[in-house]
Amino acid sequence: MARHFKEKDIDEFRECFYLYARSGQIKSLDELSLIMRSVKMCPTVQEMKQYLKNKGGKLNFADFLEVAHIQTQKENVAKEIRAAFLANDTRRTGLIPASELRHILQGWGEKLSRREVDQIFRECNISSNTMVKYEEFCKIVLEPIPDYY
Repeated sequence: MARHFKEKDIDEFRECFYLYARSGQIKSLDELSLIMRSVKMCPTVQEMKQYLKNKGGKLNFADFLEVAHIQTQKENVAKEIRAAFLANDTRRTGLIPASELRHILQGWGEKLSRREVDQIFRECNISSNTMVKYEEFCKIVLEPIPDYY
């Protein structure tokens, strides 16, 4: 699978893989999630469960590269999210009411809890009665999770 990635990307994957999978294998959904999100991939829980199941519950680095390739073929998250916002922005203002954003986050796709949405709003400095610039919102929520959490 190395032929599908640039050397720089493989080095980043390797560094992240061995940082979090210290035994040389990913053995849990939490490890896989942390590693994939750290390298800017956004698989669903179901996709990650399937990746682990397909590899007998453990992934070595070569398996991880294969999974990473499959996942990168599936997603362009930033583009998909922006396209969804744009499709609902009929006047092309670049804005969405915070209440509507909350409704979307709590009711569509991988539904977030009220508490999770409250946390996102706090981190993005969004109050309940404002308009949200969705381009800026996308940039914030698509940033990798800092490793100090």
